[in-house]
Amino acid sequence: MEKMDFMKGWEFFREGSTVKEIIKLPHDAMIAEKRHPENPSSSAGAFFPGGVYTYKKEFFVPVDWKGKKILLEFEGVYKDAWVYINGEEAGKNAYGYTPFVVDTDGFLHHGESNDVKVVVDNSQHPNSRWYTGSGIHRPVWLHIGNKAHIQRQGVKITTLSHQPASIRIETEHTGEEVQVEIRREDATVASGKGDKLTLDIPDAQLWSDESPHLYQCVVQLKRNGKIVDQVTEDFGIRTIEWNENGLFVNGRETLLRGGCVHSDNGLLGAVSLPESEDRKVRIMKEAGFNAVRASHNPASESFLTACDKYGMYVMDETWDMWYFHKSKHDYASQFMDNYQGDIRAMVERDYNHPSVIMYSIGNEISEPKDEKGVQLAREMVDIIKELDATRPVTCGVNLMVINMASKGKGIYKEEGGREKETAGGDNKKVSSTLFNLMTSVVGTGMNKAANSKKADAVTTPLFDSLDIAGYNYASGRYRKEGKIHPERILVGSETFPQDIAKNWKMVKELPYLIGDFMWTAWDYLGEAGIGAWSYTEDGRRFDKPYPWILANVGAIDILGNIGAEAEYAAVVWGVRNDPYIAVQPANQPGNRPAKSVWRGTNGLNSWSWKNCEGNNAIIEVYAAAHSVQLLLGDKATKRKKLKDCKATFKSTYAAGTLIAVTFDEKGNETGRTALSSASGKTGLQLTTDGATIKQNEVVYIEVSLIGENGIIESNDDQLLQVTVDGGELLAFGSANPRTKEEYHKGAFTSYYGRAQAIVRSGKQGEITVKVQGVSAGTAELKIQVKEEGQA
Repeated sequence: MEKMDFMKGWEFFREGSTVKEIIKLPHDAMIAEKRHPENPSSSAGAFFPGGVYTYKKEFFVPVDWKGKKILLEFEGVYKDAWVYINGEEAGKNAYGYTPFVVDTDGFLHHGESNDVKVVVDNSQHPNSRWYTGSGIHRPVWLHIGNKAHIQRQGVKITTLSHQPASIRIETEHTGEEVQVEIRREDATVASGKGDKLTLDIPDAQLWSDESPHLYQCVVQLKRNGKIVDQVTEDFGIRTIEWNENGLFVNGRETLLRGGCVHSDNGLLGAVSLPESEDRKVRIMKEAGFNAVRASHNPASESFLTACDKYGMYVMDETWDMWYFHKSKHDYASQFMDNYQGDIRAMVERDYNHPSVIMYSIGNEISEPKDEKGVQLAREMVDIIKELDATRPVTCGVNLMVINMASKGKGIYKEEGGREKETAGGDNKKVSSTLFNLMTSVVGTGMNKAANSKKADAVTTPLFDSLDIAGYNYASGRYRKEGKIHPERILVGSETFPQDIAKNWKMVKELPYLIGDFMWTAWDYLGEAGIGAWSYTEDGRRFDKPYPWILANVGAIDILGNIGAEAEYAAVVWGVRNDPYIAVQPANQPGNRPAKSVWRGTNGLNSWSWKNCEGNNAIIEVYAAAHSVQLLLGDKATKRKKLKDCKATFKSTYAAGTLIAVTFDEKGNETGRTALSSASGKTGLQLTTDGATIKQNEVVYIEVSLIGENGIIESNDDQLLQVTVDGGELLAFGSANPRTKEEYHKGAFTSYYGRAQAIVRSGKQGEITVKVQGVSAGTAELKIQVKEEGQA
């Protein structure tokens, strides 16, 4: 079937408002809503309101479309969506993260204008534990097929073996002859005929995280030698095997250097754009990750495409809840009516993506404390295996959560939500239950809670139904499971980033432990302040109040800056050779932060703290070495041994150059890294990945406050104003986790010397982006825009 872009020229309005806009999809209606401390989404939803939203589009249907199969595909609408064609209900979907298709048969008027209306109801809050966005947040497509056509998602490609390389191609269609060609770099490497055929691929280039080679499978439907339909699917040749000896990709043992990510795209909100997803995966790969867990819902198509391209293994996940509520208005009420369809939508969509190596049927669900929940888990696994027997099934299980629930002491109330912190606005007062849970149980306490025989007994029926047991915060069990459950394969499906050294040591030592996924690889909107090291009084509580907006928990920040925790992991993983210096903010003299257990450091790769001379400075060095020494001016510290690839120094800030020198056990220098201070007047610098883009592409522009020597100044933040000529400003903001500023207004205060503008190009020509600071002056960047399809 021909796949057409159906994303331009939509009319959008909010129920109760007379303001109508003409927009381009995908679109997040929530990100431009006004945040308020009393909004029921609370800190989980970053205090954004929901609403009921309407999208309308008119389009002409030619007479010659009569007799054709016309489908409307929605990749994701959050959340309850009703689709109307010419005023008649044509389809609906409840879950906000699964693709769904509307068949237009019987609804279209040929030879005249037609209209599609989508009504999205995201008015009931709280309905999630993080920011979801509202509306049609993923792409929309129109599929047009002849009477004889290849079904949507009708081509399945399975690697039967990698040595020699052999694949099976299965095609679902409505008639005529099927011809298949396998191409690489525009050359045909294999071909054949038939609805189900096996092809050997000579001199095959295999797909893996280290060499993500892709092929194209071109399937043609022919009548009397003439093509009546054609579909092209990208795929990779790779096999997966798993057993108590490990995870094997193409026969090679593979350890997963993983991170969890939510699906939002930072300043853009929930919008899924190909450029944004590609950039996110590329940066994660540059940081050293080779695996990602889609938390806690199916990833977008563009995200999986980027993972295919860069070689990123994916654990694709279904839901954060089953039929027990975690939030009062979450999906649990609709779950039992829709879970089978949700699974099918995810698995059928994922099948040809080589990056997807396992499916997860949930996150920290407590239902399997009972036999009903265990039976449901088994049914889900059976459904997945019927659709795709080539990949393992896991689940992110918090053993403490299930164990507590089995004793009637669940974290979540039956109607959803945790026990609330006390009202009255006193940030220091929290309920004793919540305080004890979050301070005594999380961290090492959570691991200890998972170690009991009772926790093992309660969770074993669930784990026995899975191919791979996903352990959330239960690293204390890793070593013992080899004796207690020698047949069990484990993955650290969610772990604390500061535990990466001890966890990775076990991953390398224990063959049945296949990897580690830290929480989180990338910061996200909502679950406000869960990872913050806060210097403000209102940050000394678990659920942060307004105006907190970001989780502030990412090893990579919301703008895509690779942070200290990611660099620490890279050292531990052995993918970073040079030492790394992280400096805890030196602009908070005498102010000790309230520390979250979901963050091991708030250090920045900066020795540039204007007006902070003489302040205390805590300096961390990460390196795979024996010892390290710091040099600052004519002063040198004593050498300090690195423990778990980390050493911490207490010093005094003085502008200049800070150098970390590492040594082996014999005292030989093994590496050095330097940080210098910005000097002179602070100015602005605008940079981007490329000086030329195509029409209608999205470009990210990094805004930095720099000294005259080109070094970023971390302590001269100021309000910045951005203007764009020749393009559309989609968002502008910083990584500040606590702010009242809005990403769509074009004015935002930098954070530790950084901000970001996201711009969509217009017609061929030139984009001019100009940023002005309160005291940093003005900087300008010009980007050339070439025609679509122009080389």
